Amino acid sequence: MTRSRIELGDVTPHNIKQLKKLNTVVFPVSYNEKFYKDVLEVGELAKLAYYNDIVVGAVCCRVDTSENSRRLYIMTLGCLSPYRRLGVGSTMVEHVLNHVRKDGHYDNVYLHVQVNNTGAIDFYKKFGFEIHETKKHYYKRIEPADAHVLQKNLRTAIPNGIAPCTQIEKSQNEKNHHDSKHNDKHNDKRA
Repeated sequence: MTRSRIELGDVTPHNIKQLKKLNTVVFPVSYNEKFYKDVLEVGELAKLAYYNDIVVGAVCCRVDTSENSRRLYIMTLGCLSPYRRLGVGSTMVEHVLNHVRKDGHYDNVYLHVQVNNTGAIDFYKKFGFEIHETKKHYYKRIEPADAHVLQKNLRTAIPNGIAPCTQIEKSQNEKNHHDSKHNDKHNDKRA
């Protein structure tokens, strides 16, 4: 018995039509020409998934620098239904997560999932994604129109622009604070 092969390949002007056809079959929404033009520019962030040399899936992402952070947005990640549960989707998610880890400058990875798509929600949770918020009326022409924002944090958020202390820094700060209080008392006695 031959072993199945899952590989990822670049999206190029020569195979973009395969991506368009795949997205039409897999997703309930349609994507405009700008989407496909942008996909050709993102390099490693857009991949076709091959199962034994047949295109069966694709992932398309973009960098989002809003909200004072650098985030990776998974615009689409899908696989033809006969090829689901064979590791194709996992291969694509792992590619994305490896990319952001190697880069090292992303705060999180996020995507939108229709609220009733429990299969997709459970799938992403296996990779550490969590429901971050729910957007009402996110989708225009499909029901239900609400979407969950699933997010995987890569770095600790910095509240008020102040980086959280490590345990070592925390104990050093407490020691310095104690020493300065001690010195203040000492100085008061001399006055």
